[in-house]
Amino acid sequence: MKTFTLSEANAALIEIEADLIKLQKHYKTLSASKAEAEAASASSRYGGGMASGTEYVTALCELRDISSSITDRGIEIKDLGRGLIDFPSLRNGRIVYLCWQLGEGSEIEYWHEQDGGFAGRKPL
Repeated sequence: MKTFTLSEANAALIEIEADLIKLQKHYKTLSASKAEAEAASASSRYGGGMASGTEYVTALCELRDISSSITDRGIEIKDLGRGLIDFPSLRNGRIVYLCWQLGEGSEIEYWHEQDGGFAGRKPL
């Protein structure tokens, strides 16, 4: 498991914030088309499809590619809709998470225990 110092996490944040915005956009596209996609899937054996099929598949593929790029760096995506991510980090000899979500500014200000989740965030 890769761990990040606060400065490394903040530097990575600058690099991936635009990707998180794209991920959030694609997630919203997919969520909005969920019922239509399920109906198209159910009727696929009869040649079904959906009006926004190309947009849906494009969003799905880009979401996959961008999220893979982020997780390959050791960053954990926790909630696509909120743009919530965690950076594993060492704190007092144990693994914790530096926690950030879209809209919180240009630097990470919170952390939480591995089992604490968003509700367990504490200021740095």
